[in-house]
Amino acid sequence: MPLLKDETLIDDPWVSVDAAGDIPAGRPAIVGLDHWRARRDELAGRNAPIGIRLRSDQSPAAIADDLQRFSLVALEFPVFKDGRAYSHARLLRERYGFKGEIRAVGHVLKDQYLFMRRCGFDAFEVAQGEDPADWRKQAAAFSAFYQRAADARPSVLDLRHAKPAE
Repeated sequence: MPLLKDETLIDDPWVSVDAAGDIPAGRPAIVGLDHWRARRDELAGRNAPIGIRLRSDQSPAAIADDLQRFSLVALEFPVFKDGRAYSHARLLRERYGFKGEIRAVGHVLKDQYLFMRRCGFDAFEVAQGEDPADWRKQAAAFSAFYQRAADARPSVLDLRHAKPAE
């Protein structure tokens, strides 16, 4: 699948590895939580970046002690109505201070793009043939927000208080 990052489609340098698959030497690899748990010491000693993919029913708390080892956390959206990955992204950014890439994978829809960005996602697996311009339009849909979020954009209240007194 194509990868949208910084509102541009790029070739994904990461390879996703299933539990039975071999991890290619020297390439950035994404493994599942069970794979990580089974081969943690081996994977932690790699010379290439390692990422982890969490299903929506797997909390970031499960990897909190190992977060510094990951360059990427991929959070899965299995279906449209399952939004747990939004909460997981916010936890990663705000509670655990994760600075690496948080990637939305699975059922990723462009009409949710802005909200995913606000929760801390910065990379998105998109369907083949998607136009980045359509995603940019979604990002510009709102210019002000009432709530603070993981993206550090100022809220309406912040903007109001920053306005010089007349």
